[in-house]
Amino acid sequence: MLDQVMETDPVPLSLLEKAARVLGAFEGPQPRLSLTEVVRRSGIPRSSAHRILDQLVGLRWLDREGRDYRMGMRMLELGALASHHNRLRRAALPLLHALHERTGQVVHLSVLDGAEVVCLERIGGAEAAGVPSRVGGRLPAHCTASGKALLAFGDPGALEHVLAQGLRPRTAHTLTRPAALRAELAAVREHGVAHDREESFRGISCVAAPLRGAGRAVAAISVSAPSPTDSHQGEREHARLGPLVLACARSVWRELYGPGRAGRSAPPPDQRPGVPEETMDNMMGWLRFSEWM
Repeated sequence: MLDQVMETDPVPLSLLEKAARVLGAFEGPQPRLSLTEVVRRSGIPRSSAHRILDQLVGLRWLDREGRDYRMGMRMLELGALASHHNRLRRAALPLLHALHERTGQVVHLSVLDGAEVVCLERIGGAEAAGVPSRVGGRLPAHCTASGKALLAFGDPGALEHVLAQGLRPRTAHTLTRPAALRAELAAVREHGVAHDREESFRGISCVAAPLRGAGRAVAAISVSAPSPTDSHQGEREHARLGPLVLACARSVWRELYGPGRAGRSAPPPDQRPGVPEETMDNMMGWLRFSEWM
């Protein structure tokens, strides 16, 4: 076990620092390292390094081939995920800012992770204090607009996983019956946008659209705002925001992957709902200056 590793360095290292040094030994062009090479590169005592390597192999962070070690599948998976999210956020950021400016509301970029949605980006001004969300925050997919958008246009197995976890209520408005959630997802597929009417937080409503071409959604873009006290006014606001969010999602997709089939079937620029064409031209310039973290 890592917590049984004995420290011999003059300045004690944490367990995480020891593992990081062992993994850091694999930086460079040489794909395979022996235990001796790991010890030399990391500075970790041989017995400690051996135990850490064995644990990392068990966790799939490393693979062992004979007496040598190399990066494992889990490292490759996480690296690919980080690279994807980096590119996704950088392409979306200027368009998210434009959507915020146009709507005056809090804008989110989210992805699906198991039965939850994870917030990759959050754009908001002074009004953002009323929306309880944060970058890196997680919420159940079944009661969020972004989660519904991703489930409606995602792998069918993802929905079954969510249902197997149970549809726990967060508010009195949360959908807790599988049949009701399936019906709502069918409506999302029909209209292209998803809604959260105070299902995650009391007093907060949200509209979301999936980020996709002709296939499955890879992320979702949403706009969140305090719910109007008048229900009719709330529905009018949802109807206003839907086309804007959908247009933003389509624009981000084009930035990531080009027109594709969805782009070729999209209406001409002057007929697209949402952000005006001249604003879109300016946003393409902002992309050059956006950075990850």
